[in-house]
Amino acid sequence: MKQFLEVGRLINTHGVKGEMKMELWCDSIEYLKQFKRLYLDENGQRALNVASVRQQKNHALISFDEITSLESAENYKNKILYGNRGDAKIEEGANYIQDLIGCYVVNADTEEEYGRVVDVLNYGASDILEIESGKKRRLVPMIPDIVKEINTEYQVIGIIPMKGLFDED
Repeated sequence: MKQFLEVGRLINTHGVKGEMKMELWCDSIEYLKQFKRLYLDENGQRALNVASVRQQKNHALISFDEITSLESAENYKNKILYGNRGDAKIEEGANYIQDLIGCYVVNADTEEEYGRVVDVLNYGASDILEIESGKKRRLVPMIPDIVKEINTEYQVIGIIPMKGLFDED
């Protein structure tokens, strides 16, 4: 499992004191507010100390101790920020998308393998697992009627597929 996870991207400057507008890649501003430090690399080598975080529509406005001017902030536009998974808590039973990618999807009853998760999508109603097997890709809604077990430690997701989902044409 990756220790440092993508939480968003700095998309623009905001004001003249170094505050920046951030596209959120995490569930909420409340999740983001747990971090006192964010990183400019996936290895946690280049840290920025978070001074403040606030909501602005679908984005966050964020400032860092190290960025105090508009000129300085310009250098960080389009940078991806990473959070250390140990610095934040998630709800019981919740999973990081990064931990789902690569999991095998199997039938919860028969253990028949359907493929591996290559992406997790969301179009509003629920998350959707994109599963690849050979050249085929299928989409499986992550709803309780279908997804019965998620075990990221063993990289297995057990499902009871809807009729027709994996039936061959």
